[in-house]
Amino acid sequence: MLITADDERWTADRLYGAICNVAARLTDVGIGKDDRILLILDDTPAFPAAFLGAMRAGAIPVPTNFLLRPDDFGYFLDDSSAVAAIVDHAFLETAGPQVAARHGVRLIVANGAPPDGADSLDGWMASDAGDVAPVATRSEDAAFWLYSSGSTGPPKGVVHRHASVAAICKNYAVPVLGINEADVVFSSTKMFHAYGLGNNLSFPLWVGATSVYLTGRPTPDRLLERIVSHRPSLLFSVPALYNAMLTEPGFDDVDWSTVRLGISAAEALPPEIWRQFHERTGIEILDGIGSTEMLHIYCSNRAGAVRQGTSGVPADGYEIEIRDEQGELCDPGQAGEMWVKGSSALSAYWNQPDRNRDKIRDGWFLSGDRYVEHADGYYAYEGRVDDMMKIGGLWVSPIEIENRLMEHGAIQEAAVVAVDIDNLSRIKAFVILADGYEKGDALTGDLQQWCKAELQRYQFPHVVKYVLDFPRTATGKIQRFKLR
Repeated sequence: MLITADDERWTADRLYGAICNVAARLTDVGIGKDDRILLILDDTPAFPAAFLGAMRAGAIPVPTNFLLRPDDFGYFLDDSSAVAAIVDHAFLETAGPQVAARHGVRLIVANGAPPDGADSLDGWMASDAGDVAPVATRSEDAAFWLYSSGSTGPPKGVVHRHASVAAICKNYAVPVLGINEADVVFSSTKMFHAYGLGNNLSFPLWVGATSVYLTGRPTPDRLLERIVSHRPSLLFSVPALYNAMLTEPGFDDVDWSTVRLGISAAEALPPEIWRQFHERTGIEILDGIGSTEMLHIYCSNRAGAVRQGTSGVPADGYEIEIRDEQGELCDPGQAGEMWVKGSSALSAYWNQPDRNRDKIRDGWFLSGDRYVEHADGYYAYEGRVDDMMKIGGLWVSPIEIENRLMEHGAIQEAAVVAVDIDNLSRIKAFVILADGYEKGDALTGDLQQWCKAELQRYQFPHVVKYVLDFPRTATGKIQRFKLR
């Protein structure tokens, strides 16, 4: 196993030593069993050393999005009752004062010199504790937390067990991706996110593959540079960035020959993006559905058996059912909410009894995603349950309209929501134009007719808004609730 991070190269032995050293130092300062440690770290070797070192000491690491506001870090510290925070030096200005304002919370600084009174993770990683045995835990014990995106109120702490990590490796990474020690893995999604945590940490460690880290924002030009310089064989990204790479100058000059598979998650991959990427690179992108609560992808397309516009079929070890609003099984071909069951599921939301009752029922997790199962067993996404639109008394999926709009040459990306116009529910499309096109009434009329030609006559945007970008999550997922 190897980590390549900018100008650093870490072997498995070096990482193991750093993990043991961190575990020993945490124990020395009195941090141990079930203590929460907030991680505000970019993708550098400090992340796996801190994450796995904390778990080895029996503590519970809680990775968080380092791009958030200072008040968000304060919320995470308070909600988790963290006893320590491991903060990348680059984020001290935003996160440091929040830690200092909370009595008794220890500040540990990575990738730079700590301020007075704080500890140095760099120093801890370089110490010589020798082989440190892990604190005894059971597979069902809490191992780490991740915070949900908070699209419906404040973020929720999602508690995962030690068993969850093995489950996503054995059920998805090995049988679906065929990952092995010869693979070089590159993920545009950071390790503070469930998707990135599996991609760049759990999966490569499971088989001894190489991980390619990228610090800072994963802009399309930087992604292409990493692909050229590090020659990955597995490329993990999200629809927004696959689309952005397609429009990046120099895309067609990249040698894609080492990439045997692309993987996409976070939101449904539009068929037009899949088609363009495949035509220009020869690479199949395996679209799938996962969540923070299930830790990674649990339903996915397979190499050589991709059905564009679908999330594939269930991964090994997972059960999926489509149920209606009353919780009854839907008939074949009938759309409803996807319920999923599997051994990587969260054990609970932290301190959220009402949400636990609403979202976890007899071992099933209610995903909030609206799907339909086709006759061949493939599942097609129709939007979040809350994103469905009722137009003229009929339910309309935003995904169908978005996919159709993106088949038009003028549209680079589209997002569709329902809005109220004169006390009537109407469809509004936010669109990003492709290069060489100009907004105007003529184009709007053309787009409306374009949708009517292939979809139901009522499935067209009554209003088109031309924008430069959409509000997005840290992974690039469109936040439709903000557009509404």
